[in-house]
Order: sequence, then structure tokens, then C-alpha cells
Amino acid sequence: MSETVKRTISGIIYIVLLLSATLYDALTFKILFGFFLLVAAYEFAKLIKLSPFFCVGISAIALVALFQNAITISITAFVIATFLILLAITAELFTTRKPNRSLPVKLLLFLGYILGTFTAFLHLPYTADGYQPQIVIGILILVWTNDTFAYIVGKKWGKHKLFERISPKKTIEGLLGGIVFAIIASLVLNHFFTLLNVYIWIASAIFVGLFGTLGDLVESHFKREAGVKDSGKIMPGHGGILDRLDSILFISPFLYIIFQIL
Repeated sequence: MSETVKRTISGIIYIVLLLSATLYDALTFKILFGFFLLVAAYEFAKLIKLSPFFCVGISAIALVALFQNAITISITAFVIATFLILLAITAELFTTRKPNRSLPVKLLLFLGYILGTFTAFLHLPYTADGYQPQIVIGILILVWTNDTFAYIVGKKWGKHKLFERISPKKTIEGLLGGIVFAIIASLVLNHFFTLLNVYIWIASAIFVGLFGTLGDLVESHFKREAGVKDSGKIMPGHGGILDRLDSILFISPFLYIIFQIL
């Protein structure tokens, strides 16, 4: 089987599984992304040289607490702390020196980059009226639209490199093209998914374009530091869970804060 065929089949399975689990009910959504959390914890632990089994164990305990609503800390406070950790990680992109991280720093990175982002994502579809899958579906559509058109515009018209040292193929033209088409997609979503108003959808599209790209660059930074091409091998032709969810996870704390404000 060719690499293209494997990539296509695994991509279709991933999208169908993701959409069906999200749309069916809150439990299947939690189960699927809970599984993704455990896999992502294992992958990230290997990237930054932490104990994978310790990280998976901590993630499993956090999942049980989330499922049973046993977490007593403020989710918003935790997400804001995650936001600050992600900003600190982003700052690493601007240094050429290889980080020499201590164990406490690695644990803090894991807490923010994995547990914090997944916590934010798992809380995105909840409003005062309960579980609203259209929020997750809408965000996924914005991410896929941004990624697709950032690639198309960048490949066709891209001339100015965005961050060549980390990701040689990304261009400023691709970034702007992805944002423009994501905004167009947000206007379309506003007609079908009326739970959020048009301003929130447009703001979400802009955040997806900006911070989704940052999320991709940050994950590329971690992989380059670890000397690997993919974060894992769970998806043939695509790599690991982090390779598929890097943009979505990175923007989740930012979107959570926007939703709380607006």
C-alpha cells in the first residue's frame, strides 16, 4: 500500500471518528479525547525526555477527576495559567540555544502544553445549557479551513518565509491566506451554528489562524529538539496525535478565554 493511500485512509478514519464521537453525545466526546490525551501525554513525554508512564498515569488521574467533576480548582484559573505557560514556550522559538530544562521545568511544560490544553478543549463545548457539539465542530472546520488554504496560498504565492529556522515551508502569505479563508468560513458557520454570534465566530477564526500556526511551530520546535520527524506512529502517514492536534490544542486556552469574555 502506497504512502498516499495509507495517509488518505487513516485521515478519513480519523475525521469520521472525531466527528461521530463529538456529535453523538458528551460521553463519547470525552472518551475519544480522553484517549487522545493519554496518547498525547505519552508522545510529549518522549519528546522532552520525561517518564512516559508517569505522564500517562497523571493524565489518567486527571481524566477521572474531570469525568467525575471532582476538580475543585477554578478551570478558568487553570486555563489562564496554561495560557502563560504557552506564551513562555512560544518565547523559546526566538532563541537558537538548545534549552537545558530541569525536571520541574519539564513537569511545568507537561502541565501546560498537555493537561492544560486538553482541559481547555474538553470544556469548550459546554455552556449554561449543557453540551453543545456545534462549538467543537465549528472550531474544527475553522482549523481545517485555515490549514488547507494556508498550504494552498503559501504554495502558490508564498515568497516571504514566516519562521524558516523552525518550519521552512511556512510563509507569511500562507498565514494571511489561511486567516482570510477561515474568516469566510466563520461567516458561513454563523448561518448554520447560531449558538455563537458572528463576532465570536470571526474572533475564533482569527485566533485559529494566528495561534494555530503558533501551535504548529511550537510542536515542530519540540520535534526538532528531539531529532524526530513525527511525534508518534499511531496514524499511518500522519504521525502521532500531537501531529494532528497541535493547532487545535494550542488555540483551546485562547478560545476558552475569548468565550468566557464574550
